[in-house]
Amino acid sequence: MEHALIIIKPDGVQRKLIGKIISRLEEKGFLIMGLKMTFISEKLASNLYAVHKGKDFYNQLIKYMTSSPVVGIGIKGINAVNVARKLIGSTFGQDAEPGTIRGDYAISKRFNLIHCSDSQETADKEISLFFKNEELLDYDTADLRWIYDTSMAKYV
Repeated sequence: MEHALIIIKPDGVQRKLIGKIISRLEEKGFLIMGLKMTFISEKLASNLYAVHKGKDFYNQLIKYMTSSPVVGIGIKGINAVNVARKLIGSTFGQDAEPGTIRGDYAISKRFNLIHCSDSQETADKEISLFFKNEELLDYDTADLRWIYDTSMAKYV
């Protein structure tokens, strides 16, 4: 099982899409390990987006991410990073396929509703930046055997 950090960005919160986005993640079969609504500090935003430092959009990105509350979601599932990124859709809403979260709810290049870790290594780092260990829960749900194949003995 992999983990990923999902962040419903300020535009997703302001547009009242929190429930719809969480529903899409749960309906896909992801387990929610952690859930937190908060303001992101400039320091946290800088850590999350350090890879973009020096790019022309970096300062605007930090300002955007600290402008409103966000919702951080730690998810768990098989191939969580790749599956979640497909579910979310292309970075720019206008390029995202219908049926994806961004394809259904975003059109802007700057305001794209949602962040998702881009690798398992990044996910581990991002989750630890956003959540304390005691804020992450490990549990099973009754439907896991119907979501994942039955060869996963732990989930049957």
